[in-house]
Amino acid sequence: MPSTIKLDSETDNHIAVITIDHPPANTWNLATLTEFEDVINRVEADPNVRVVILTGGGDKCFSAGFDVTDAANSPIISPKARNLWRKIDRFSRPVIAAMNGHALGGGLELALSCHFRILVNTPTVMIGLTELNLGIIPGWGGTQRLPRIVGRARALEMILLSKRMNAKEALQAGLVNRLADPASLMTDALDLARELADRPPVAVKWVLDSLTAGLYEGLNPGLNVEADGAAAVRDTQDRQEGFAAFLEKRKPVFTGK
Repeated sequence: MPSTIKLDSETDNHIAVITIDHPPANTWNLATLTEFEDVINRVEADPNVRVVILTGGGDKCFSAGFDVTDAANSPIISPKARNLWRKIDRFSRPVIAAMNGHALGGGLELALSCHFRILVNTPTVMIGLTELNLGIIPGWGGTQRLPRIVGRARALEMILLSKRMNAKEALQAGLVNRLADPASLMTDALDLARELADRPPVAVKWVLDSLTAGLYEGLNPGLNVEADGAAAVRDTQDRQEGFAAFLEKRKPVFTGK
């Protein structure tokens, strides 16, 4: 069976690009999820990776969510996807969704778990949580993450009415960070990834961990993680480099130490 998850790492730039390549709609069956889990674990264990880009193969879909042809494995697929999407949401390095086409159901839920979302700007692209059309609900985190991004009222409208958004509407709603022309989507994603990779990795990790703790555990735990992070970065070489570069009026070169 050919691989449905492809990993390409730019070693010099500290960027890992993960492509969901499961035509025609980059849907998730058990085999694809298992491959994805393996790739995510490998990326997480690689200290050289500072930023991750997730994108879809082809030019039609980022991901259309659950693969209904593998419904027999649904009791295994749904918990696995839910946990993997949570892992992405809690990843200690920035994850960018380069959304090359439609993002529906579990595919949008994956994008919602990423720290940044760039959507291809085409007239036909649509994104939404359309599970209620099938008599089911968003079960991979959509009921929780969508209202945190677009607000409760808009999220309820999107979910209960299975309302889809086009690119312009998604940008206006704050559902995506920016739009990109089809020809420049990956260039734009890589440009953002390189900017993020140039930031101090230890500080980036603590910012993400602080935000995640506040979201999952609450305000006081988030403040405690923030305090731990503020103390931890004081002893890093990157802090010394940042102050030195500021005084010397040059761009800092952060090493993650």
